[in-house]
Amino acid sequence: MEPWLCGVDFGGSKLAVGLVSGDGRLKDKIVVYDHIGRTEQQVVAYTAEIIWTLLRQNHLDISQVEGIGVGFAGHVSHSEGIIITTSNMHGFKTFALRDALQERIPLRVSVDNDANAQAYAEFTYGAGRGHNDMIFMTVSTGVGGGIIINRKLYRGVAGTAGEFGHMIINPGLPVQCGCGNYGCLMASASGLMLPKVVEHYLAQGISTHLESSQLATIDGHLLKAGAAAGDELCMRVIDVYARAIGVGVYNLFQIFNPPIIILGGGLMNLGEAFFAQIKAVYRSLLKDMEYVSMEIVRSELGEDAGVIGAAALILEATS
Repeated sequence: MEPWLCGVDFGGSKLAVGLVSGDGRLKDKIVVYDHIGRTEQQVVAYTAEIIWTLLRQNHLDISQVEGIGVGFAGHVSHSEGIIITTSNMHGFKTFALRDALQERIPLRVSVDNDANAQAYAEFTYGAGRGHNDMIFMTVSTGVGGGIIINRKLYRGVAGTAGEFGHMIINPGLPVQCGCGNYGCLMASASGLMLPKVVEHYLAQGISTHLESSQLATIDGHLLKAGAAAGDELCMRVIDVYARAIGVGVYNLFQIFNPPIIILGGGLMNLGEAFFAQIKAVYRSLLKDMEYVSMEIVRSELGEDAGVIGAAALILEATS
């Protein structure tokens, strides 16, 4: 009987748990949004409860599951299974997530940064198939990335390589990132910082038809709808986000010179014009420095990349 993999996608706004086959098929998943505000141990207990529920409703015994992969939004020591820190959630500072989850579910657990997990999913099952090297960048609640070199995830000495969201691209932007710095890519183009970015441009006198209550909780869906309706503020923010991501892509080209960069995450759903502008900004900075053309493509796995990628961490550990 085919063994199953369990994937846990731990984000700043949602927690998704899924059952995934060895060839990347998502059998079933449970998504919740009420994990924020709980203590670390409460979140672990809640996650374990969801995993047991998922097994029961799919009539699976724990012996049929090869392991649990966890993709977490933050700095992660993969080798130790420890969350070093996160900009997206309170707590989880030097928290031994792997050991805490294994105490509740007797399976092998692999913990990594969520963007690393998504990168490995795209490399194994998605837009990165056929490449030995690739870069993945996710633009969602936060901004992160994953680096594949010679068919392996590159994690760096502490396991925190690929934190593209904390590269400084705009020191003059007076929006403070969750890490404490100013000018981070994450502060310039992420869902988490969207209300602060909106507040900055409102203070500059950019007009909007949105209500103050909408502006306080604005997300990608509202931003896209506002831009489609011709709202000046929404159009300005989308333009700023595209430019920031385009600069980030250009920096990654200069550092890694990869054959392909894959862009994923919820904010990549802002539309084809948004994606085209990102590429146009990259090309405008590139000038004549490209000898071999680099592909810039969108994620093929979409919203399930996090869960599928987390599950694939179990395979990556044995490859």
